[in-house]
Formats: sequence, C-alpha cells, structure tokens
Amino acid sequence: MKEKVRSYKSYILGGIFSVALLLFIQAKPVDSYFEISKNLEIFVNIFKELDGFYVDKIEPGKLVKTGIDAMLNELDPYTNYITESDIEDYEFSTTGKYGGIGAMMRKKGEHVYIGDIYENSPSQKAGLHTGDQILSVDNKSVSGKSIDDISVLLKGAPGTSLSIKVKDAFSGEEITKVLTRGEIEVSSVPYAALIGKEKNIAYAKLTQFTMGCSKQLKFNLDSLKKVNPQLKGVILDLRSNPGGLLEEAVSICNLFVDKGQLVVVTRGKIKEMVKEYKTTSSAWDTKIPLTVLVNGYSASASEIVAGTMQDLDRGVIIGSQSFGKGLVQVTKDLGYNARLKLTVAKYYTPSGRCIQAIDYSHRNLDGNANKLPDSLKKAYVTKSGRKVLSGGGIAPDIAIEDAPSSKLAAVLYNKHYIFDYATLYAKSHRTIASSANFQLSEAEFSDFTRYLQDKDYSYKTATEVALDSLKQLAIKENYYDAIKGEYAALEGKLSHDKQKDLLKNKSEIKQMLENEIVSRYYFLRGRIAQGLQYDNEVIKANAILEDKTSYAGLLQAKK
Repeated sequence: MKEKVRSYKSYILGGIFSVALLLFIQAKPVDSYFEISKNLEIFVNIFKELDGFYVDKIEPGKLVKTGIDAMLNELDPYTNYITESDIEDYEFSTTGKYGGIGAMMRKKGEHVYIGDIYENSPSQKAGLHTGDQILSVDNKSVSGKSIDDISVLLKGAPGTSLSIKVKDAFSGEEITKVLTRGEIEVSSVPYAALIGKEKNIAYAKLTQFTMGCSKQLKFNLDSLKKVNPQLKGVILDLRSNPGGLLEEAVSICNLFVDKGQLVVVTRGKIKEMVKEYKTTSSAWDTKIPLTVLVNGYSASASEIVAGTMQDLDRGVIIGSQSFGKGLVQVTKDLGYNARLKLTVAKYYTPSGRCIQAIDYSHRNLDGNANKLPDSLKKAYVTKSGRKVLSGGGIAPDIAIEDAPSSKLAAVLYNKHYIFDYATLYAKSHRTIASSANFQLSEAEFSDFTRYLQDKDYSYKTATEVALDSLKQLAIKENYYDAIKGEYAALEGKLSHDKQKDLLKNKSEIKQMLENEIVSRYYFLRGRIAQGLQYDNEVIKANAILEDKTSYAGLLQAKK
C-alpha cells in the first residue's frame, strides 16, 4: 500500500512537471525541444527517486527551492525565486510598506535588542526604547532565534495585535507590552532641508526608488522652495541607494529636465523588451544648478538618474564610482503566490552607454564572473562633448573617496560599545540639542573613555597580523629560538596603547557616538541631519553650487 501511495505522489508530481514542460516548450524553437524535455525529464525522475527511496524524509518545497536557487546562481544575482514566505520582503522593496511594529533588530551575542525605531510607529507609541532586550513574542521565547526568525514573529497584517516582553533598557525591569501592528511606510525621502550659510541650498536624501518616491521628492523640493524662493541649487543624495523602480527613476529625471527628453533605453533579446523611456511632464525646474551624490553602493535606478544628469550635462556628479548595475528585472507570477524576478534587458543612458560593470554571461573556470576590463569599455560623449565610459558604473565629475574607518572605530562599533553607551546617555538625558547642532562636550567624551576602561576593545593592526604569521612560520621552520629576542623587541615597538588610540581617532569616534545618540531622539532624519556637518561630499557640493563659474566649467567639454 505504501508503495502505491509513493507511486501516486511521484506520478502526480511527474504529471505537474509534464504539463509545465508542454506549456513551456510550445513557446520554444523546434531545435530546443529535445534538450529542454530531456533535462526536465531527468529532473523529474531524480525527484521521484528521492521521494521514494532516500533514507530520510524529504521536504519537497525546500528541495525544489534549493535546485531552483542553484540554477539561478548560474545567471546573475538579480534573477531570483521569490517564495510565498519571501513575498512581503519583496513587496517592501518596491513599495516601502510592510505590516509590523516599526523597529529594527540588533543581535549582541545570544541576545536580541531593539535597534532603530521608526518615527510614529507602533513601537514608539508603545514606549519601546532602542536598547530594550527582547525576551519573548506572544509568549514564545526568542532565546537562540535569529533576527530573521524574530522578524517573522513581529510582522503581520496591520490591525493585528501581539505581546512583546522586553527587559527595559532604562529601568532594567521585565515588561510585557501589547502592540497593534500597523502599516509601516518607510519614506524614500527621510530627510530634506535647506543647508549652507545662507540656507539657500536644497538638500534631499533619497534612499530607494519605491512607488511614488518622485512625488515625495517633488513635495519636499516644493516645500523648501516655498521657504526660500531664491534657491541657488539642489543636492540630490543617492549614496547607498540600491535602486528600485525604473519608472520612478524616469520621473525623478523629469523633475530636472523637460517633457519629451529621452532618459533610458532598455534592450533585451525579445522585441517587447526594447523600449524608450522619455519624460512625460513639465519639469519642476530645468535651470536650477544640480549636484548628485553617488558612491559604490549607488546602483540601478540611482545610476540611471546620475547617468542621465551627467549625459545631458544637467548636473555635476560628486562622490565615488557607482556600483555598475545596468540590468533590468521584471517579475513573473508562478502561481501559489510565488514569483520569479527575472533579468530581461540591459539599460542604456541617453549617450548610448550601458553602465553594467560585471559580465555574468562569461565566467572563469572557477565559476566567478569578472568586471569588464578597461580594454572593452567604450567611450561616449555627453551633450556638451564630455567623454564618459561604459561598463563601469558612473564615474563622478568630482571624485571624493571616503576615508577608511580606523580599526579601533570598527571594533567599538562591532562590539556594540557605541550602541550601549548611547543607551546609557539617553537614559540620563531627557532631551538634547537639535540634531543639526548636537555635539558631545569634552567632558562627555572623557566619560565615554572611562566607560571603556574595563572593556575589551583590543585589536591587531595589519602589521601585527603579519608579525604573528612570521612567528608561526619561524616556529614551523625551527628558526624562532634564534630570533626570539629580536621578535620580542619588534613586538614591543608595534604594541599600541589603547588610550592613545582613542585620542588619535577621537574625531571619528566622537562623530559615531554623536550620530548614534542623536538617533535615540530624532530617528533616521536625525542621523542624516547630524551627519551632514562632517560630510565631505555635501560640503563640496555646497561649495560648487555657490560658485557659478566652477559649476558651469565642470559641465563643459575641455578644449
């Protein structure tokens, strides 16, 4: 009887695959039929044998997903299988909305804590604090669970309730709170303000290209222009913006260039994927000087906006080389609330260049894809005749590389000492100065150094790591006894005083502390506002917009 049940299950599975196969191959050329049908039949047969004879019980959904993921990994990182359980995260990436409590999680060792809290979210309204330790959700202990596991418990349909037990960061008491989940909408424009000495430069941070973000940006620019009608320029900050909806990128370009302007062309192997995207409305302002900030994490739609502004000589690009993602994805419904996000085309900016940096269609023997070599990058020209290159992201007109973080700063962040001290600070300070003006006093920074006195924040420099390797090699080759004295002397000279390191890196660590503290009072918008006072790219963009001659010169071809 068991064998009959097994066979029934297997042949039902085989039938499903056969129907899928028939539907699929109907759309393929005749010479593809055999290869497709042969390999799909092999796949079905393997699955039937596993279902019938594998020593342990298999999980069909998990096994198929593993196979699909492995298949898609042969293509590019952006062609993905989205299961029903992943659909909410995918929709959040395109809409900026999800059902939940509006708080990020942070893991320290085996414990999970409340991280950043969204403004006006259920978490804020319920009185949760950044730094609260999560003990249970709906009476289910979170001990040993990952952040992803806990996120699943916290998310849900707006209007539904949950109980969450926390150890309060301020009082130390264990408290149970009942929250009603809400529709959490994370704004794509978390901060916009007038900056500069005369408050005549409009700054706007765009974090992702979600549905309606162009309208959000226009609303913020309109509001700033209403406060100061004599704006001298706009800084559009696209740093670390991973992209999103192509149509929104076109609409944002439309804020700065007029109706009928070509923004991007997509080209794929089928005719339907060859499309031109042009602006369709009157611009917000076609003359106001514009700077666009990018970095190595600005990708996709961010690069469409930056590349179009550069190709049309409409704005000055400032920062570091962008990521180089020139691929377009669409989603296909697979049934059962599952989807396939599929790369269908490459996009090309108005000058004709594709900024895709990595060639996924040709891989090394080890299976890795390579960046496009300089020899294959083609030169194109902007509207004024400036030279731009394809195949490597967007090269800024003014290059500013971020200074690397010190090892000490990284250790203090990764060991949560910055986070924990900010919690202590918030516990003893009911209010602070505005986010744009807040600074730690010398006495407060000294208090932080005292806080660290009994903490382990030791680290090894690259030289010390190399010296350790030398010691291991010397021991292995029996040379260590002969050089032991010299090694100890060298080790002593290289050892660093932790207190001196704190003073040496004081400026960087102080900025990190201030930024973390500000977030406890003013949320994400506070983080951004506070960081602008030390932001080299913003400072440079502001200077360029104040200098009309320099700005105009950057947009002209060199003779």
